[in-house]
Amino acid sequence: MAKVILICGRICGGKSTYADKLCRENRAIVLSVDEIMLSLFDRELGEKHNEYAEKIKNYLFEKSLAVIVNDINVILDWGFWKKEDREYAKDFYKSKGIEVELHYIDVDDEQWKARIDKRNRAVRSAVTDAYYVNDTLMNKFLSLFEPPDKKEIDISIKTKGEI
Repeated sequence: MAKVILICGRICGGKSTYADKLCRENRAIVLSVDEIMLSLFDRELGEKHNEYAEKIKNYLFEKSLAVIVNDINVILDWGFWKKEDREYAKDFYKSKGIEVELHYIDVDDEQWKARIDKRNRAVRSAVTDAYYVNDTLMNKFLSLFEPPDKKEIDISIKTKGEI
């Protein structure tokens, strides 16, 4: 049976790049909240952003089951910033007899800030449709992010450069 890989890490930490790499190396599909949010909604959803993101996550949990039953691995690329979210995802799949792994992208602070700058330049130049990360957003995500402890992590990727 196929398995689920949860990609955990900070915003601009290299999660999507890593997820795409895993997708190419495995029989897998990447399911991304950001991809759907950026495709369907205005970037400035304000108070509605979190509500829509939660609805998309719930949809993707259910959709992933339809993919897994066809023996295709699923890579969930939405950060899993909070321990509670990681535990929920693991329990959701394990209760259905589905193998689940947590891959943690651990990027040092210097490289992380460089990646944010690189992304922001790409957004300003219309090279990417990703979210622009200003200081307010960066600090918000920093306050939300709960790094996983060693017991939670199945695979840890310590990065200093590109993944």
